[in-house]
Amino acid sequence: MVAVDFTVHHEFSVEPNVLWDAMIDWEGHGEWIPATRVEIDSGDPTAVGGRFTGYTGYGPLTLVDHMVVKQIDWDDEASTGFCEVEKIGPLLAGTAGFTVSPTAHGSQIEWFEKVTVDRIPSILNVFEAPVSKIGALGFSLAMKSLDRSLSA
Repeated sequence: MVAVDFTVHHEFSVEPNVLWDAMIDWEGHGEWIPATRVEIDSGDPTAVGGRFTGYTGYGPLTLVDHMVVKQIDWDDEASTGFCEVEKIGPLLAGTAGFTVSPTAHGSQIEWFEKVTVDRIPSILNVFEAPVSKIGALGFSLAMKSLDRSLSA
């Protein structure tokens, strides 16, 4: 098992509620995360208990990522939101989520991933740091893509 742990920050020129709406549009993630599509499995995906699955990759090299919403809160008055999902397999376990908050010129996000990758021999733990850095880079690029999309 290999642990992947990273946090990404990004500032946006849009209002926090616009960013929040884009972030909780799970099926829309495929528009700004490369090689990804998301399907809603059950329940309201914008409420605790909602389930969805992310598919990242191509053909037989697709990573299947089942998730359930553990916490989702938006505060209209403060223009802040927090969402956390639990990753429930088959290869990824742990949590991921984000916080949206206002800035002087729009909004910002803090995205975190704290997951383990199952079925990988522990001898490969030497790859935890590089894999975490690659994950952070990937999400940083995705945030830039989302930023371009929202600012258009």
